Amino acid sequence: MADTMIEARVKINENGRVVIPAPFRKALGIRGGDEIVLRMEENELRLTTLRNRVARAQRNIGRFLAKDAQLSEELIAERRAASRRE
Repeated sequence: MADTMIEARVKINENGRVVIPAPFRKALGIRGGDEIVLRMEENELRLTTLRNRVARAQRNIGRFLAKDAQLSEELIAERRAASRRE
């Protein structure tokens, strides 16, 4: 769905709620209880899942890391070194 443009017209109810049509939920992998992220961009409302947002951030950060980088191990080593200096 990422490269496919689909549209749907939906109505906002009196409480300001919108139902996300099933094909959209399915394409984004949204299930009941999932967290979503809403963002205003150029006068439009964009919606994505928190899961997709985290995955995008990981991809963006991953571009700057060595293939064999273990950030958790590096952080632990830095903390231990700082602890020894104290």
